[in-house]
Amino acid sequence: MSSVLVLLVNLGTPDSPEPDSVRAFLSEFLTDPLVVDLPGWLWRPILHGMVLRSRPAKVARLYESIWYRQPCGDVCPGAGCSPLSCGTRRVAAALRQELGSGFRVDWAYRYGQRSIRRALSQVAVQEADRIFVVPLFPQRTCSTSGSIIEETRCVAAAFGLADRVQIVQIPPDEPGYVKALAGRCRTALERLPEPPGHLLISFHGIPRRYDRREGGRYSDDCLRTALGLVEELDWDPPTATLCYQSKFGPEPWLTPATADRIQELAVQGIRQLAVVTPGFLTEGLETLEEIGQRGQETFVQSGGDRLVCLPAVEDDASFVRGLSRLIHERLETEGVGRSAERERAPTASRSLERAP
Repeated sequence: MSSVLVLLVNLGTPDSPEPDSVRAFLSEFLTDPLVVDLPGWLWRPILHGMVLRSRPAKVARLYESIWYRQPCGDVCPGAGCSPLSCGTRRVAAALRQELGSGFRVDWAYRYGQRSIRRALSQVAVQEADRIFVVPLFPQRTCSTSGSIIEETRCVAAAFGLADRVQIVQIPPDEPGYVKALAGRCRTALERLPEPPGHLLISFHGIPRRYDRREGGRYSDDCLRTALGLVEELDWDPPTATLCYQSKFGPEPWLTPATADRIQELAVQGIRQLAVVTPGFLTEGLETLEEIGQRGQETFVQSGGDRLVCLPAVEDDASFVRGLSRLIHERLETEGVGRSAERERAPTASRSLERAP
């Protein structure tokens, strides 16, 4: 078999929970025009005069609260790493084992030192015959998968790799992914003394105008994932809510907001609440701190008893097998012009709450 490289690409993480490291990460992230599309003359003074002066110290403290201080096994043998880094390495290691000989699996970040440029510059030397770049974002939008795709194309063209590089998108209702989500949920829920009264299915938010500009693609992808999960769990749809978290800036974002729903459900008398975050394939600040810590605090202060943040899929066997299938499907259909991504209409009830 010819040499195939699979490059898994996650968003990225600071190198350490220190203000300088966080500042460098935020500077790269927030200067990407696909993340913040304001005109440079307007955004740069705000970013450098306000955001990068005040925010890094605060965000560093948040990272400090979730940072892994002990070695994470074979994938992260050194002491101290971010949960996102550890989770990304785990997925890559599991996929490497699943694919076997004839494949090499590596990982990179869109932002940070382990960049797509660095990864593909190494490939240019090693001369892989085919390179499949997999954004670790099943729900498509310009600020995540779109930015990864754009950067990959630019770097591949610069290194003369354009004819060897292909993007493999994880469908939002890919069966292995949905099965892995449901399996992680069941395992965590079975440990609870009583079932939760409600399930929040929380995705990272984006500005409404981004979603409108993209024809509602992101909110539709989120809905497809949520419906697939509800169906796989055999969950009662009226007791599940699709919502969006991590709002940044003053403009309107997709609603309902996760933070608002956490508070409202506690006030309405829900005593046990579960939150699953399907858009985050690895643990990170948005899952462990935003939901697991701040969300829990908000829920209890509003009258609830317990909020459970359900785990990310990471290296779940069903998810890894699903990734392997996508790679093999792409190899089988290469040159035929048929995308490996399967479009299918959701089959579950559409009673989940979603953005207007």
